[in-house]
Amino acid sequence: MRQTEKPVIYLDHAATSWPKPDTVLAAMQHSLQEEAANPGRGGHRMAISAGRVLVRTRILLGRLFGAANPNDIAFMPNTTAALNQAIKGLLRPGDHVIATMTEHNSVRRPLEYMRREHGIQLDYVPVDVLGKMDLNELSSLCRPATRLIVCNHSSNLLGSILPIADIADIARSCGALLLVDAAQSAGVMEIDVGKMGIDMLAFPGHKGLLGPQGTGGLYVDPSIDLVPLIHGGTGSQSEEADQPSVRPDRYEAGTPNTVGIAGLGAGVRRVLEEGPSAIGQREWELTQQLMGQLSSVRGLNMLGPKLGEPRTGIVSFTVDGIDSADMAFRLDRDYGIAVRAGYHCTPLAHRSANTIGSGAVRSSVGFTTTEADTQALAEAVREIVRSVF
Repeated sequence: MRQTEKPVIYLDHAATSWPKPDTVLAAMQHSLQEEAANPGRGGHRMAISAGRVLVRTRILLGRLFGAANPNDIAFMPNTTAALNQAIKGLLRPGDHVIATMTEHNSVRRPLEYMRREHGIQLDYVPVDVLGKMDLNELSSLCRPATRLIVCNHSSNLLGSILPIADIADIARSCGALLLVDAAQSAGVMEIDVGKMGIDMLAFPGHKGLLGPQGTGGLYVDPSIDLVPLIHGGTGSQSEEADQPSVRPDRYEAGTPNTVGIAGLGAGVRRVLEEGPSAIGQREWELTQQLMGQLSSVRGLNMLGPKLGEPRTGIVSFTVDGIDSADMAFRLDRDYGIAVRAGYHCTPLAHRSANTIGSGAVRSSVGFTTTEADTQALAEAVREIVRSVF
């Protein structure tokens, strides 16, 4: 219990979902107690049982994302690692990349590194204050050297949603590949890599998939061969000096997070039972309720799509005359409400939203959020604003 004796009202699901389903905790405990050997590194029963944990979770992820072969999904410790593997494993000097002005630093920083150190060419497509992008502008940036288009499915600041299938069509027309950052959409939006034309999909396990931190993955179309970022033991083709060519071993060197992957599998199973569309619809309804409640607060400015428009479960805002960090601090200290303030590792999106000088308060709903939670946030913000003015 907090020192204030207030229970936590958790509205930071865009960073990590919490609390986790009981089935996730149970799966991790069972894995740790009964099958915590090295998968693929031995023929004894515990090693085989641990290997089955990875296989089962990979199959569930394949079902969730429409991957024809689950072995095209490699486990990663987070979305950041997945994006780095995709970007650095694909691009070569002279390649041209197009990204957007809503990208997270997990995309921007690897791209800027590759531009600075390896001579790639890079353009960012502008977005408006609502997070909308002009597809004609995207298309106009394509050139013969364009190798990759990379974009988030949903902005982690604005909650805006990009039209992935349309972007995939543009990528195909200019001979480029499409890498999608699904950090804010996996588990809350329907994603089918085949139907949507996604060549690579980076996703976290600890957000909408309801798994633990330290889990995530990268789907790679079978036609693409990435240079592995990490070389080492895989338990397969051990007699060879080179990293195995077989998937998923090629991208999974070293002992995996078997316990975390067991929890991830339980989380994905829960998402499949509920249905991503149903989860996303409920989160959208909660954001609409919250936006309606906040709309009457003096000096409060909400970012991203307007009331009634599509968005993921993120409602970011600023309040004239109140520092965003101070607002978040007071919400936590005085009301037990957990939100996040600052730049959210996406300065490009803040630049597009005209909040680069102030940052913003980001509230984000999730699988366990209730109407009472959003009501509590709106009332707390209203009280804080009244106390200042």
